[in-house]
Amino acid sequence: MRNTLISLGVLGLIVACTEVSMPEPDEGRVLYMENCSQCHGTSGKGDGPWAESLSPKPADLTQLSTAEGFPRARVLSVIDGYDRTGLPGQEMPEFGLLLEGDTVPVDVGDGVFTPTPRPLAALLTYLESIQE
Repeated sequence: MRNTLISLGVLGLIVACTEVSMPEPDEGRVLYMENCSQCHGTSGKGDGPWAESLSPKPADLTQLSTAEGFPRARVLSVIDGYDRTGLPGQEMPEFGLLLEGDTVPVDVGDGVFTPTPRPLAALLTYLESIQE
């Protein structure tokens, strides 16, 4: 019994010390192409094959950054469907359920790391990488 407890303690320490890395943009690009490119286009400029039939037109995702930087918290809340207040195109599907999974710590801009499903963090990382 004691050896089992020691083994469990060591295993817990190993898991706690394992570094969790943020996804790379390429991981998010795959998700983007599967879920977003139909409306926002392969370049993210809002010119996907379905864009012509939509009103209002999909947002240009390459222009999300402001003088303050990339609005991570806002982008996450729009993608997962939590908050779309004041946004044109509130008809955008909610992707939160499609983007579940293991979590990674994401700094949403306030210096506090928030546990975020890895697929959602991957998409965020990709969108941040295509800013012009």
